[in-house]
Amino acid sequence: FWSGRTLDELAKGLAGDVRDPMGRVFTAAMREFRESEGNPRKNDIEGTRQRIDRVMGLVVNRELAKAERGMTVLATVGSASVFIGLLGTVWGIINTFRAIDQAKDVNIVLVIPGITEALFATALGLVAAIPAVIFYNKFSTDLDRYAGRLYGYVDELSAILSRKIGKGG
Repeated sequence: FWSGRTLDELAKGLAGDVRDPMGRVFTAAMREFRESEGNPRKNDIEGTRQRIDRVMGLVVNRELAKAERGMTVLATVGSASVFIGLLGTVWGIINTFRAIDQAKDVNIVLVIPGITEALFATALGLVAAIPAVIFYNKFSTDLDRYAGRLYGYVDELSAILSRKIGKGG
């Protein structure tokens, strides 16, 4: 609708398979608008506006839910892998203490395997956690911006349709 074309022209141009989320919001809003035009209680302007807003809100929520898929996995990997690494660290240190306890002569060769195991477990936990947290934060920020754009689009389309409804279609 920023192109200067009418809403009806845009709706005809979007007929069929709409892949863009904003296009799906627009299509759903126009479908509800057209159904409301054929409604016997055509003068129910506020009801029409509310239905259109509700329909657009539902589509936006569906689109955001699709976009957020996988975020739970990233959050879980980011938080759990640190603790798994910590568990491995504790395990390696316990093994070191066991080896020291069972040995008659304690030297560095006895301690190195357990400490190596502990450091390796810590490193593995961090190797999994750090990228997961970085990507989670990046995707979360991107999703917030995306949601803001979608809600801004809904507000703008709602205002345009509201004016059109107020003028009688």
